[in-house]
Amino acid sequence: MLDFIKVVILGIVEGITEWLPVSSTGHLILVGSLLEPDLSDAFMEMFNVVIQLGAIMAVVVLYFHKLNPFSPRKTKRQKMLTWQMWIKVVIASVPAAVVGLIFNDYLDAIFYKPFPVAVMLIVYGVLFIIIEDKNKGKKPQVTKISQLSVKMLLWIGVFQMLALIPGTSRSGATIIGALLIGVARETAAEFTFFLAIPVMFGASFLKLVKFGFHFTAAEFGFLMLGCLVSFGVSIIAIKFLMGYIKKHDFKVFGYYRIVLGGLIIVSSIIKLIMG
Repeated sequence: MLDFIKVVILGIVEGITEWLPVSSTGHLILVGSLLEPDLSDAFMEMFNVVIQLGAIMAVVVLYFHKLNPFSPRKTKRQKMLTWQMWIKVVIASVPAAVVGLIFNDYLDAIFYKPFPVAVMLIVYGVLFIIIEDKNKGKKPQVTKISQLSVKMLLWIGVFQMLALIPGTSRSGATIIGALLIGVARETAAEFTFFLAIPVMFGASFLKLVKFGFHFTAAEFGFLMLGCLVSFGVSIIAIKFLMGYIKKHDFKVFGYYRIVLGGLIIVSSIIKLIMG
């Protein structure tokens, strides 16, 4: 299979799994190990992070008016609330930013492997099911981002920090954290989208700096292609998720994570025995 086709597949995987709470990094690790593109490990590690820029631009495009504090269509109060929302995003980003800067390479070295990914897929899959059962019939305490307190923001930020372990899912972890404190599903998902903007831009920049910006023409082309594909697919995935959770809970994603994690463990054991 040609490398550009493999890159398109990886872009599709990123676009779908970045926003659904099923772990984009985990899926990229697993799909990448199956496709085995003829590219260096260092480039692929950077590629898997940087194509998230395409995904995050989908959020910027879809929610541009809501995110823009300078919009001429907004009243003075609406502009103030937009600035407050951005302050909330920054506060909730602090735990992951601090821990990520210090321990990111260490965590990647330990957990950037199929088996740890499988374990985290299962653990958070079980948590989704337990929390949704626990919240069944309960009225959410928070239905707007403006209602999130500093304490709530830091709580959500701690859960986003846990997503530094591959297989956890950044969106999955932050949504679970929000659901635990009584945030409505739609509000939890939307805030997770916004929270991704500084985190993913920061993570992509750090990976680019670590890689050194030394690309061949082919590598640069693959990176741009991956970003474009993840952008287009992310548009569809975000619209799907927001439509889905208006009528359904997150339990289906929990079951999916458990099944996928189980299959990965079985596959790893078979490879170990056969190898």
